[in-house]
Amino acid sequence: MKLIRDFLKEEDGLGTVEIVLIIAVLVGLALIFRNTVVRFLSNILGNIEGQENEFNPENIQQEGSGS
Repeated sequence: MKLIRDFLKEEDGLGTVEIVLIIAVLVGLALIFRNTVVRFLSNILGNIEGQENEFNPENIQQEGSGS
């Protein structure tokens, strides 16, 4: 009985679960706002280098579109 009680009180794996959940949320947000982020970064890089027309975010293939 003491072995079961000690096992239930053990919290070593909680840190790993929390990290995995945080990563999953960040990946989900990145997928949802991918086009906005790409446009934003394209504008920033274009302003830095003065070549904003070289990188076109519309050419990035949509996941699952098959083209």
